[in-house]
Amino acid sequence: MWALLKKEIGSFFSTIIGYIVIIIFLLITGLFLWAFPSDFNILDFGYAQLDGLFLIAPYVFLFLIPAISMRSFSDENKSGTIEFLLTKPLTDFKIILAKFSAAFLLLIIALIPTLTYYFSVYYLGFPVGNIDSGGVFGSYIGLLFLGAAFIAMGLFSSSITNNQVVAFIVAVFLSGFVFIGFEFVYQLSWFANADLLIKSIGIYDHYTSISRGVIDTRDLVYFISIISLFLFLTKVSLQSRKW
Repeated sequence: MWALLKKEIGSFFSTIIGYIVIIIFLLITGLFLWAFPSDFNILDFGYAQLDGLFLIAPYVFLFLIPAISMRSFSDENKSGTIEFLLTKPLTDFKIILAKFSAAFLLLIIALIPTLTYYFSVYYLGFPVGNIDSGGVFGSYIGLLFLGAAFIAMGLFSSSITNNQVVAFIVAVFLSGFVFIGFEFVYQLSWFANADLLIKSIGIYDHYTSISRGVIDTRDLVYFISIISLFLFLTKVSLQSRKW
């Protein structure tokens, strides 16, 4: 498993994909937070907070994470190496976990430079340190769980096709719907008293809850369940190739 994990990480950085993902993420968030005049601009807003980062990042993830995960299995399917990989002395779950872990490590690497935003706001605040650090790090935890959920959905999307473009489109649609789709659905009058239940199925409600800096076990269980569900579906998709 570790050899496969190292191979997957190496594949990200042996090509330009890994670097492009990190650069685009930092460029978009940096421009909106520090350069573009908008409600997200920290200097224009006048308050020592990083809310803009945690509002922008999920929508950037909606496209960047599928770009990372789209080739995980679709490339293996297209080249025919998936059969060779599945005959290795590794369980399907270990193969999936290795690919998931590699993408998650890339996500962490992309987020680490954004800590400079936190320290910048920390020292720019008046007085120094006038920032809700608990809320900021709670939001980082929320971003990590959100990214992990998108990765799991991306792996599933990649496992059902041998076309990277199709895998990307399916992952974007699936991640987008689970993230904000239920926010639109629950506002419809069709579900009467079940509207709050519909809302709680979506990721957005749980992400915003964690972003307040309060780590609720219900939110953690939700994210772990979503991640586990799509990793399980990926495993089922891989097993179907053996039938």
